[in-house]
Amino acid sequence: MPSDSLPRQTTAGPLSGIRVLDLSSYVAGPYACSLLADLGAEVIKIEPHTGDSLRQYPSTLDAESRAFLGTNRSKRGIALDLKREEGLAVFMRLVESADVLVHNFRPSVPARLGIDYERLKTLNPRLIYCALTGYGETGPMKDKAGYDQVLQAFTGICTFQGASHPGPEIVLGSVVDFYAASLLAHGTTAALFHRERTGEGQYVGLSLLGAALAMQSGRFIWAKGEDAKVSRDLRSGGITGIHPTGAGELYISANTPHFWRALCSLVGLPDLASNPRYDTVRKRAKCAAEIVPAIREALKSRTAREWEEIFGEQVPCCAVRPIEEMFDHPQVLAEGLVTTVEHPRLGSYRGLRKPLKFSRAPGPEPFAAPALGQHTDEILANAGYTAVDIAQLRKLGVTGV
Repeated sequence: MPSDSLPRQTTAGPLSGIRVLDLSSYVAGPYACSLLADLGAEVIKIEPHTGDSLRQYPSTLDAESRAFLGTNRSKRGIALDLKREEGLAVFMRLVESADVLVHNFRPSVPARLGIDYERLKTLNPRLIYCALTGYGETGPMKDKAGYDQVLQAFTGICTFQGASHPGPEIVLGSVVDFYAASLLAHGTTAALFHRERTGEGQYVGLSLLGAALAMQSGRFIWAKGEDAKVSRDLRSGGITGIHPTGAGELYISANTPHFWRALCSLVGLPDLASNPRYDTVRKRAKCAAEIVPAIREALKSRTAREWEEIFGEQVPCCAVRPIEEMFDHPQVLAEGLVTTVEHPRLGSYRGLRKPLKFSRAPGPEPFAAPALGQHTDEILANAGYTAVDIAQLRKLGVTGV
């Protein structure tokens, strides 16, 4: 497809001048690269002719996948067939000037494609080579494909999520993927910092298995002599949780003595606060069957939004809201978390701006996730290919778009 002009950075960010090659697909790897783009890095998304698999996921948007747009902001896109000799040659030229490479292939794939770290570091010794795998690079499961919900089931997340239900449950929202993305961006910036001090590139490895366990660090403790069935629930129990009201649901957290007393007073149950049987979090957790019905009966007198106003800052709480409200919520807008960008196929859409703020290097404004191969011509031209070269690569089917 004809390529649009490459978006130009007008405001420097902490990673301005860093070039990232994103070979990853789905969520974790791509979103890690978007986080680097938020910091000012130039990210080039390299896709096969068929595109990132996430483009094909179900979406109520006709022109593009909502998930793809949300996890690939602020990237330039090129379509490239790495299985062709000519395509691999193009990739190698891009590697020469890259600072970071990110992929999420299974451990055996990079060597088969000819893009393993041992090979690429001879071409570019300063390269930060980031490999995201499902289960790691050693052990009996290293060649298994790893996906967010598979790892949730494997590492106990589903068991905990479904503890109060008839059976295990998936935590929706690709939580393992997004946590892995944050870890991968964190590891990449640390490796870049090391390179700044030493001049050395290096290999950075992360697995979804490691991410899934890391996000459960508060539970992943087993003291000597403990029974296997010991409770590992991090919740305080008792009143803390989501409760029905006269209209809508309300989340309440009232663990400290101050919040507990305020809650009891404001719902008209001061006797609960003065009862010595309920004067600690642990006691209230044990007596939840007595306390919760009384609290819920009192909450029926008003709506969730009304209770939110009444509790104010005296009781930590929140009426349960759909994500659609976040696009126009005054707090979200005040924090500058929503932006509008233009997309070549979809038109304009609103999405996340940037979650981090820097006073001295705020970084560029986000731009839309690329259409498949959108910037192929300009990326190749910037790599030194002539118009004749580019036409020939397209004729050979190397670039695909």
